[in-house]
Amino acid sequence: MYKFTLIYWENMENKFLQEFTPIIYYYVFRKCNKGWHLREHRVEHHDITYIIKGNARYTINGVAHELGPGDLIYLTEKDFKEAVTYPQNLMQCFSINFYFKKPGGILLPTINHIGLRKDIIDLFKELTISWIEQQNGYIIKTTALLMLIINRLMEIIIYDKDLETIDYRVNKIIRYISIHYPEKLTVKGLSHQFNIGTNYIGYLFKRETGMTVHQYIAKIRIRNAENMLQSGNYRIQEVAEHCGFSDKFHFYKLFKTLRGFAPSKCIPRKQKK
Repeated sequence: MYKFTLIYWENMENKFLQEFTPIIYYYVFRKCNKGWHLREHRVEHHDITYIIKGNARYTINGVAHELGPGDLIYLTEKDFKEAVTYPQNLMQCFSINFYFKKPGGILLPTINHIGLRKDIIDLFKELTISWIEQQNGYIIKTTALLMLIINRLMEIIIYDKDLETIDYRVNKIIRYISIHYPEKLTVKGLSHQFNIGTNYIGYLFKRETGMTVHQYIAKIRIRNAENMLQSGNYRIQEVAEHCGFSDKFHFYKLFKTLRGFAPSKCIPRKQKK
């Protein structure tokens, strides 16, 4: 079931990239004044608002919500909204409207309390600068920034995966594995590298990621192997060796177990050997 779910979501992500690239048509970093009042209207396409300061009352489809710093609102064309801030605590927020080339959207709840996250705020700030300056290439840059924001939101809200909150030691181990995956990696070696007890490193990693260290290493190696095979420039044996597998047959079996298909399926037809 886990393997099927993983492949399903990967297919959904690929479909999203190919068919649902967001196109921004309105963006603002809003600093409300005392008379600010957003009259009720229907959302045209997709609307994300991220409150970073102050408070406001948003009425969405007739239901009132008292919102403040760290609250994120996601609305689509089926929604009606109205909003008003409070003179004693004026709202500041990022607000962005966008649409997709093909009908569709992102799977986010209407109201999300994600807290004040520096990485997301920094992305919005960078988007603000790019949108205002409108230098050459700003459309590509702002679109890329919005996609990064959407990706972070989906990691936090949908996938419940947030590297920003993972134990800093595990975060270091993850980054190390991502770079040194072709090398011989063992739990014992990593425990020495990061000065963490052998038993405790296994417990800590499992607690934070839901996987054992060996499972994570295997995942990273297979991911990189798939990328190499898709290039059509390497034979299966070469890929196995580069990704840290001394046994081609073990690589083949593990690849098929984790990905659901044989390594040869990744190789462009004309390049298969």
